[in-house]
Amino acid sequence: MSSLISYDTVALDNGEPCFQITMTAPRANALEPDLLAQLHRTIDALEQSGAQKTMICGGRNFSTGGDVGRFFEAAQQGQAESYARQVVPVLQDLVHRMIVMPVLFACALRGAATGGSAGILFASDIAVAAPDAFVQPYYAIMGFAPDGGWASVLPERIGVGPAQGWLLANQRYEAADLQRVGLVQAVDEAPETRLLAMFAEMDTGSALAAKSILWNENRRARIRAGLDAETAAFLSLIERQETLSRMEQFLKQSG
Repeated sequence: MSSLISYDTVALDNGEPCFQITMTAPRANALEPDLLAQLHRTIDALEQSGAQKTMICGGRNFSTGGDVGRFFEAAQQGQAESYARQVVPVLQDLVHRMIVMPVLFACALRGAATGGSAGILFASDIAVAAPDAFVQPYYAIMGFAPDGGWASVLPERIGVGPAQGWLLANQRYEAADLQRVGLVQAVDEAPETRLLAMFAEMDTGSALAAKSILWNENRRARIRAGLDAETAAFLSLIERQETLSRMEQFLKQSG
């Protein structure tokens, strides 16, 4: 455990273990290098635990994605690409691990899941949102390329057209919208409790078989290539003056 993440194994009502991961990092679980590294170590612990069901939770806000302030500071120092390399490829590998692992991932969504943090939702097998939950990309107004699977995993989930419109128009999808497009299976005041109940009713073998067929070898290869393309595009845009100006404007408006 760390100050950024806590994890434990809880027993479901059917007696099965569920590995529960809770992000507890500052600034609404902003996806900084330390948090992302700890998430990977926690997934290592999940693999060692032998649990086949896991739930990922946040706090009042699930995660606000990449820290724009840190990106802006790095850009001012001429280190934007260097800093991005500590964040984006690590996030992409996390999303990929969730998809290819023979483990069922559940996402309990509260408050904001913005930018790349939505990739955890996209890569989850089931999800429940609290009524106040929302997902918003922000890439088009920030000048960033999409990461976290917005341009690679999300189209597999909801289709290319809806994913493109969501991205380019910077739309905010509320809990009901997320359920409508199938990214969450329920809206509940207590998403963690609802997910644990859903897990207890779910036959693990059947669910894992479905996951392995749905995320077959061809789709996995396509996802890996798409995630890598997202990373390359992100790195190519992060050092532009236009991106720096947009980050500065965003920070002034939100400050």
